[in-house]
Amino acid sequence: MIRSTHDVDDTPEVGRYSDPPLLVMASLADGPKHGHAMIEDIFRMSGTRLGPGTLYGAIARLERERLIEALPPDERRQPYRLTAKGLGVLRARLATLHHFARAGLRKLEAR
Repeated sequence: MIRSTHDVDDTPEVGRYSDPPLLVMASLADGPKHGHAMIEDIFRMSGTRLGPGTLYGAIARLERERLIEALPPDERRQPYRLTAKGLGVLRARLATLHHFARAGLRKLEAR
């Protein structure tokens, strides 16, 4: 059974990142993908395994916001890609996370 936020294992949830829209956009950063490919890519990147409902909910939201767009179907698979707007939003959000992570790590080093 696929869980909506984490793969089943013995490790605590600490250290896993779970923001489905951001995870979807990051997965699409290196090119178009269909749903199953995104699920696997997101798991490899973050250790977070999105369930289909969570994934397609994020996809619908990102499409409404015009951050991603559907491409012509490839047989039964529906690929998606980042739009120019989505690329800009992804860069900005990742830069913010990078800045936040650096600040948090500096605070830890000061202890």
